[in-house]
Amino acid sequence: MAFRPLVVRGPAVETRIVNRTRRLHPAWLVAAVAFVALVGAAGFRATPSVLLHPLHAEFGWPLATVSAAVSVNLLLYGLTAPFAAALMDRFGVRRVVAGALALVAAGSGLTVFMTASWQLILCWGVLVGLGTGSMALAFVATVTGRWFVRRRGLVTGVLTAGGAAGQLVFLPLLAVLVRDHGWRTAALVVAGAALAVVPLVAWLLREHPADLGLPAYGAAEVVPPAPTTGGAASRAVGALASAARTRPFWLLAGGFAICGATTNGLVGTHFVPAAHDHGMPETTAAGLLALVGLFDIVGTIASGWLTDRVDSRLLLGAYYALRGGSLLVLPGLFAGTAEPSMLVFIIFYGLDWVATVPPTVALCREYFGAAGAVVFGWVFAAHQFGAAIAATGAGLVRDRLGDYALAWYVAGALSIGAAGLSLLLRRREPVPVPVPVVAPPARAWSYRG
Repeated sequence: MAFRPLVVRGPAVETRIVNRTRRLHPAWLVAAVAFVALVGAAGFRATPSVLLHPLHAEFGWPLATVSAAVSVNLLLYGLTAPFAAALMDRFGVRRVVAGALALVAAGSGLTVFMTASWQLILCWGVLVGLGTGSMALAFVATVTGRWFVRRRGLVTGVLTAGGAAGQLVFLPLLAVLVRDHGWRTAALVVAGAALAVVPLVAWLLREHPADLGLPAYGAAEVVPPAPTTGGAASRAVGALASAARTRPFWLLAGGFAICGATTNGLVGTHFVPAAHDHGMPETTAAGLLALVGLFDIVGTIASGWLTDRVDSRLLLGAYYALRGGSLLVLPGLFAGTAEPSMLVFIIFYGLDWVATVPPTVALCREYFGAAGAVVFGWVFAAHQFGAAIAATGAGLVRDRLGDYALAWYVAGALSIGAAGLSLLLRRREPVPVPVPVVAPPARAWSYRG
């Protein structure tokens, strides 16, 4: 904190006044860089819905085959998260995020050379899945856990909204590029966007506030980072082994698996093809999905604000129940044009899209303490497991029945079930999960920001 003496001179007296000058806490710069990185990684996650039909038309692959590549992507996106959180503890956030962005760029760029479906699974599924998984919501939990005490829920909401912002930025552009220049141009644009973020991450993304001699935002003392012991894989698996013996973990993981099935897996992957089945142009449907991203930014930030003030269990119950109701009415809203009723659904569903993330992160921290970020990585893996099942399952439903109606109804019922799981969670003391012992702080430092 900077102090500047201000001297006031009078006819007979000179008074020295110490004027305190505030400056922006570095935590906000770290959060801003993390937001940009999340936006950069979100671009390729926005592409499956606009590439399903072009890939099907060019290569003749069934939608179920293309959806299988999406499923591999979603599954690895989730399974990578807990290991990435442990790798960030061991090797640093900066290195892991920069490497992840490079993987996204490589996976997206290499798709332009593919000629067989297994190459789609390798590039789109494996490489991009690993890259985006390393910057999944466990990355958000790591950044907020290290840098924020005050405003933690709000910042979690803002960073979570980064993925939606990426969808908002990229999806309409990608739809136009696919229509006017082909899907290969769209893939190369995404690769370039991800690669362009790497220098920013390497330059500005800091590891710990203690590295700068500062406390976390809202804390009173400088706390040095805990020493890392053991490999990242053993730490991630150890956290899972401890958490899996508890009831809250399975309730959170079960609800979040349904969350993934009803967002990324179903709506994120199949909304555009489903709308196209009813005569809506793909560019119009992609624009509607981008609007989901727009309202998701508002909803997720609001959810973060509410998480700092309202019981997270009640928030999750309400979010899942409202989502279930909206999905049950969706099949009757599809038409060749964007009718007002569909716009109402887009607004309502968008506000709820990933509003579940801030309260889920908060509950993982409440139940599992310092291991909360890694445990949340496993909960998020369940989210993506549900998404992967829904992505493939909805493709099979479409291939067998000729439409998606059954998929929407099942998703709505599951969401209402997730509301029940969330309300079964109870307040309790944090569950002890083994974490490294933190050395005592080197010195105290006071900050009021």
